Amino acid sequence: METRKIYFCASIRGGRADARLYEHIVKTLARFGKVLTEHVGDIKLDHTGEKSDDGAIHDRDLDWLRQADVVVAEVTQPSLGVGYELGHAYLMRKRTLCLFRPSSGRKLSAMIRGAADGERMLVADYVGQDDVEPVLERFFNTQPR
Repeated sequence: METRKIYFCASIRGGRADARLYEHIVKTLARFGKVLTEHVGDIKLDHTGEKSDDGAIHDRDLDWLRQADVVVAEVTQPSLGVGYELGHAYLMRKRTLCLFRPSSGRKLSAMIRGAADGERMLVADYVGQDDVEPVLERFFNTQPR
């Protein structure tokens, strides 16, 4: 059986206040398959992003997105890049889970919450790091109809 490929996206240039949470999510995701975007969980990566050409990052990430079997996004910290990736994932018909913490005081974009159909695109509200594992287990152990 081939290993599941997971594309994880979360804020980089939009802010890295949740970097430790991203690190935890990436480590937890590794239990369910190969995380193509492990670098997003690197706590040393700051808001300036990778030291690489923007065009190369764009092309590489879209290639990884095309390869992915599923997409998981932490969407609490608003990020133009994450929104862009989610739009592409939606058009590619990728099964996608968006993780959002209402306790942040933010309101999730209607374009994300409104796209959730409960099967291919899901939004899971959660409290914090301790909730990540059970939410991911439900996502990966539930097959869409």
